[in-house]
Amino acid sequence: MELHQKVDFSVLNENGETVHLSDYKGQPIVLFFYPRADTPGCTIEACGFRDTFDKLQKAGAVVLGISRDTPRAQKKFKEKYDLNYPLLADSDEKICNLFGVLKEKNMYGKKVKGIERTTYLFGPDLTLLKIFPKVKPEGHAEEVLAAIKELKVS
Repeated sequence: MELHQKVDFSVLNENGETVHLSDYKGQPIVLFFYPRADTPGCTIEACGFRDTFDKLQKAGAVVLGISRDTPRAQKKFKEKYDLNYPLLADSDEKICNLFGVLKEKNMYGKKVKGIERTTYLFGPDLTLLKIFPKVKPEGHAEEVLAAIKELKVS
């Protein structure tokens, strides 16, 4: 995925309903990929977006979280942490492959393929404006908010 590229895709949300990125056209879109629902780093990141949600909404942005989890796992994660934005379920990895976020990782000495925590910021016309690679969960939502304001995206 490259800057200034326009993109659209369809995927299931936490309720098992098909959503399209274009459903959110007309407002800045924050799409954050995280490795797995209800794991420590992902929970910190997801709750950061939850806690910054009002500020992001004031800036006109919509937030979407996405991982390889099933809709059921996403719903459970959303309810457990009272997340106030949609979670997308890319269990067939189509969207992860489209964005190139699946990377080889070393887990306890074993090589596995997993999501590299990455966030994409799209303009209201679905043009990719900014990529945040290798995200650190703490404070990331505020970093994204600052970028939205800096780029005057809303």
